[in-house]
Amino acid sequence: MTLFVLLNIVSFLRTLLIIMVIWYGFRLVSRYVLPLLMNKTMKNMQSRMEEQFRQQQRSQRSEGEVTLENNRNKNNPAKTNEGEYVDFEEVE
Repeated sequence: MTLFVLLNIVSFLRTLLIIMVIWYGFRLVSRYVLPLLMNKTMKNMQSRMEEQFRQQQRSQRSEGEVTLENNRNKNNPAKTNEGEYVDFEEVE
């Protein structure tokens, strides 16, 4: 009977020790490791945002630069390649 009680106490203490190790391990990870991971993640996000900003700045046109954009509507039957009709009067 005393052996059975002793084994139960040892088992309880072992379980309690495991719970405490897991608890303090979690606290250690949350206090030291998670902030390091968050800093690394934030730096990566910041570098991505800076790269996107640089690409956006490069894509903007400088002052005085001219670009031609051709927007053709293929579904518009009114515009054809026949030319434009101009009504005119002859001057003598």
